Amino acid sequence: MPQQFDRSAEDLGNAIHFEHVNIQVPDQRLATLFYVTGLGLTRDPYLMVSDTNMWINAGRSQFHLPSGRPQVLRGHTGLVIEGREALLARLASVAKKLEGTAFAFTERNDHVEAVCPWGNRMRVYEPDAARFGRITLGIPYVEFDVPIGTAPAICAFYPEVMGMPAGLRNGDGTVAAVNTGRDQHLLFRETDRPQGDYDGHHVQMYITDFSGPYRKLLARNLISREDNQYQYRFCDIVDLDSGRPLFTVEHEVRSATHPMFMRPMVNRNPVVNNRNYAYGHDQTSWAMGPDQYD
Repeated sequence: MPQQFDRSAEDLGNAIHFEHVNIQVPDQRLATLFYVTGLGLTRDPYLMVSDTNMWINAGRSQFHLPSGRPQVLRGHTGLVIEGREALLARLASVAKKLEGTAFAFTERNDHVEAVCPWGNRMRVYEPDAARFGRITLGIPYVEFDVPIGTAPAICAFYPEVMGMPAGLRNGDGTVAAVNTGRDQHLLFRETDRPQGDYDGHHVQMYITDFSGPYRKLLARNLISREDNQYQYRFCDIVDLDSGRPLFTVEHEVRSATHPMFMRPMVNRNPVVNNRNYAYGHDQTSWAMGPDQYD
């Protein structure tokens, strides 16, 4: 029988879900104005409900925003949020209350760029199944700015050590794209712009072969923290031959047996308010409906 499908196109590799970006913020109120009121995302109603941390749901992924000195990701986070005009109106509605901070937003051709009160950049796109998968709400990628000449070596690190497929993009091999789940990626884009020191923010993903990468990281003395039975961390991405650090960002690595793996997340419908309330429309779906499938 002749082959009818490219089965390899559905391979995920070792990483099966990218869950959260963790960035410290010094003011929970201002964070609420930006992430919840402005972007239209949802504060998790079940966990971290005090005033020292806040988990913000974006489809099946999250931002974790513990209180502390501000942290700024060196790059930007990609978001899919349906409804550009409504998004622009929400961001405009919080502008006055965020005066005097780094907050800003700009409409681009294919996205809206929004900057949080402490300088973290977001690129917000309309749903696009060909580009981001069949989601209407989520975090399809996080992009890091990395030094010139490091993308090929970063691209080699993840398949060898983490079992996560990776490839070079941009035609000239200056962007490394690492699979972190279905239609989810870490991107590492080379730049000659000066970069600030790493300040402790982290990203988190779930993997299936939990012990294999652990042994490889341990052999290279790269394990930075032993959290519990289901979770460990590493920070340095290194050149496989020389061991030279290429880029530093903490990876929180969880097993698929972690108690919180794929727990249900509430996503409110930001269009609904007390003046236009309609029964049954409080929540929104993160995924495209059956009428949007090929």
